[in-house]
Amino acid sequence: MRPLRVTCSVLLCLIVACGTPEASSDRVVVVATDATYQPFEYLGDGRVIVGYDIDLFRAIGERAGFAVEFVNQPFVGALAGLETGAYQAMISAMTITEERAETFLFSDPYYDAGQVVAIRDETDDIASFADLPGRKIGVQRGTTGSMKAKEAPGAELTEYDTIDLAFMALGNGTVDAVINDEPTSRSIAAARGGFRLVGETLTEEQYGIAMRRDAHELAAKINAALAELRADGTLDRLRARWIDAAGE
Repeated sequence: MRPLRVTCSVLLCLIVACGTPEASSDRVVVVATDATYQPFEYLGDGRVIVGYDIDLFRAIGERAGFAVEFVNQPFVGALAGLETGAYQAMISAMTITEERAETFLFSDPYYDAGQVVAIRDETDDIASFADLPGRKIGVQRGTTGSMKAKEAPGAELTEYDTIDLAFMALGNGTVDAVINDEPTSRSIAAARGGFRLVGETLTEEQYGIAMRRDAHELAAKINAALAELRADGTLDRLRARWIDAAGE
């Protein structure tokens, strides 16, 4: 999921508004994330960034021997900063795609996901993706959910900067359905109420940690740490805490 291409003007605006993080040393890796995507990355109590991705990258840092500094940026700006070297890595529930791999170096996959359809509880005429042609669909801009929504003939697609806004539009009836990653849609439905997921999972996707194309040394350290965390059960424990519990 999530957007890929950005313009220089967007990056310049973000630099002016937010400043550029200090360059990292070998022992500090500056990691961008868009903290609007519960349960992977979002603002918890005290507006501290929490979530599956956050705990995962901290654990990676511990295994690989570097400290981690997280920077909360809108997804488009985070990608731009990663490409220009403002950040050394990005973890933000990002699906590995062939197009994105042309621009970024990805870690080994760390989570399997897929797109689903979410509707309001009271909606009784949408049971699956097959019922979406001609309907109003909300998505997050530039994501794999947006790509999938475009396959519904005659659908009216509205793209939002964050998934929160798409679900807000669903709640107030501006759109009839939202297509988005299953774990996040399930988490939002459980936390807010008023929504439910229908039909089968529409895609098979894998999340990866993105880096600059030349960051081979960092990628090797991250992949080695990921392998250890998968082998010792850490990934399973993180899933149980952040993903499985989010749908209860």
